[in-house]
Amino acid sequence: MHLLPDTLDAGSAYPLGATFDGLGVNFAVYSANAEKIELCVYDETGRRELKRYALPEWTDEVWHGYLPDAQPGLVYGYRAHGRYAPEEGHRFNPNKLLLDPYAKQMIGELRWTDAMYGYQVKSPRADLSFDKRDSALTMPKGVVTDSHFDWSRDVRPNTPWSETVIYEAHVKGLTKLFDEVQPSERGTFAALGNPKVIDHLKRLGVTAIELLPIHTYIQDRFLQEKGLRNYWGYNTLNFFTPERSFFATDSHNELRRSIRRLHAAGIEVILDVVYNHTCEGSEQGPTLSWRGLDNASYYRLVKDDPRFSINDTGTGNTLNLTKARVIQMVADSLRYWATSFGIDGFRFDLGLTLGRTDTGFDPGAGFFDVLRQDPVLGKLKLITEPWDIGPGGYQLGNFLRLRGVERQIPRYGAQILARRSRAARGSRRAADRVGRSVRPSRAAAMGERQPAGRA
Repeated sequence: MHLLPDTLDAGSAYPLGATFDGLGVNFAVYSANAEKIELCVYDETGRRELKRYALPEWTDEVWHGYLPDAQPGLVYGYRAHGRYAPEEGHRFNPNKLLLDPYAKQMIGELRWTDAMYGYQVKSPRADLSFDKRDSALTMPKGVVTDSHFDWSRDVRPNTPWSETVIYEAHVKGLTKLFDEVQPSERGTFAALGNPKVIDHLKRLGVTAIELLPIHTYIQDRFLQEKGLRNYWGYNTLNFFTPERSFFATDSHNELRRSIRRLHAAGIEVILDVVYNHTCEGSEQGPTLSWRGLDNASYYRLVKDDPRFSINDTGTGNTLNLTKARVIQMVADSLRYWATSFGIDGFRFDLGLTLGRTDTGFDPGAGFFDVLRQDPVLGKLKLITEPWDIGPGGYQLGNFLRLRGVERQIPRYGAQILARRSRAARGSRRAADRVGRSVRPSRAAAMGERQPAGRA
């Protein structure tokens, strides 16, 4: 690594994340309430801190700085300084290394210890206490990337809604026992592009494969202590990085190549995405990223007692999509997957939560407006799950007021692979007309289950 300077240049508040421009790296991270943000630079293993910089500028609630001559591969994390006042919703603790919410690649594994928490876990004061232990050795770090992939010859299938047949699949479960895939690639992104797997999907008449969550997620501490693992992935640690356990190689291009091959076969790729909550849990959860950067901005808190998180998701926390910068983070993530990985659509887990305000569900919420007007996202297949566990938490049919569409519950028996709300069907013309907006309910996924040993 080159000799690191003593201070950072001012840099820019846009774009958020760590961005290589050919001459150096710009760092930008949102926090409306922090008093100082530090950038920590590590060696290539992520174990030894080389330098710590205060981000020198704060523009429109974004802290930013520029590191000249820095290159892709640089390993980094953040520390946020500010008030530790849980009763007011603030949980800043500079002893905790924080993962960049916009990190595009990561190094290291999260290793559970009590140091991951901003408070003293065993204190009688619980989360009102303050923990001074450093968490850096147990935290994964971000890695600066410069990923270029040639999509110029890729042709998206753009299958009309009326002709769409969705096959829901888990990356690992789909091919882990598929004996026509070489053992080293079974259960990985590489297997998705295997000709035998694609042939199987084509024989079923599948036009789109919907992948259960592939964002980087954590293994819950209580599961690991029991010798168990989280298979499903609805516990997101980062919205921009693919889950590393699904790779057969160390290159993100493995996933991109498989998507190109699926496109060439006329098969779209849809992602099941979880933007309603994060892996940080309730107010007694760990401090890994968003909580440490700005708990009061990223999360919805109880209005009259902001020490406590609103739990409309059943996971302990709820992301605050009434905040413009939180909406931006979600939209930037969606756009990144659509442009960098060629994703054709998204299915929103607990989609109702994304439209919640202080007064309840709003079908005209800002996030939905962003989706409709976005020149990239507005062209994709967008599917939503119409419920959560909060007040008024079942809103089937209330996401859009559709004219000329008869909403029905189709009955396909065991052939329906959709596990949650069922399809809203209408005429071919009506389905195609409304299909590129947020759907009023989950699309039906029809097909047949794989033969024994192949799923």
